[in-house]
Amino acid sequence: MNGMRTAALMAALIVLFALLGQALGGEQGMITAFLFAVMLNFGSYWFSASIVLKMYRAKEVGRNEAPELVDMVDRLRQQAGLPMPRVYVIPSDQPNAFATGRNPAHSAVAVTNGIVRMLTKDELEGVIAHELAHIQNRDILTGSIAATIGAAITMLARFALFFGGGDRDRGSAASALLMMILAPIAAMLIQMAISRSREFAADRDGARICGKPRALASALQRLQAGSERIAMEGSPATAHMFIVNPFAGGMQGMRRLFSTHPSTEQRVERLMKMEG
Repeated sequence: MNGMRTAALMAALIVLFALLGQALGGEQGMITAFLFAVMLNFGSYWFSASIVLKMYRAKEVGRNEAPELVDMVDRLRQQAGLPMPRVYVIPSDQPNAFATGRNPAHSAVAVTNGIVRMLTKDELEGVIAHELAHIQNRDILTGSIAATIGAAITMLARFALFFGGGDRDRGSAASALLMMILAPIAAMLIQMAISRSREFAADRDGARICGKPRALASALQRLQAGSERIAMEGSPATAHMFIVNPFAGGMQGMRRLFSTHPSTEQRVERLMKMEG
């Protein structure tokens, strides 16, 4: 199922690139954007994980640098029946975490300095188990590709805002402007649809891996509060990859409709039902 979802995502984003290229440069623009999208899809399949990790300046650690963290990941991945993922630490005070990679054999779990300091051992186990569930369910490739291409679409639309439509008639200029607005919104909606359903599944399966749904529920509440209080530098196109939205601070009103995650209240409620 996730393989089909990834293929559909890549196809949809190729179409978005082609439409934006057509709006900006006619047939030649469409062909150029299509070829760029194909190359971007190929690159994102192989390199999206390393791109996202570098974006957040994540540093790989072993037992010498972080023995308790690595041992925790190792123990939980055995309970999940997974290969050992690489473990990374992100130099950020915001408590958060994500998983990435092409498949379980080429996967990574990244946590921030803030999450290691803030959570109890049981809560951190719940978070790690949640990320391992993403690996187990093969969500990680889809999420990584969505992050890479979503960021590229936003960049292309911004580029077009400055350089597109200079000598066109009024209709073409209006079409180009519409695509500049709609392309990043469409990419965001695709990411949102992917993330909301898979977060519920990862919560459920992560709670089963660690056997502590209450600890994961407690962690989610503390992470939500932390993400709203402590800022994180990065690209909003990667928000769906994290266990809680790292850019949630200040989200109010209509902006919550476009959140990449279901509400923490809903997630906690489901986990507490498992506990019961």
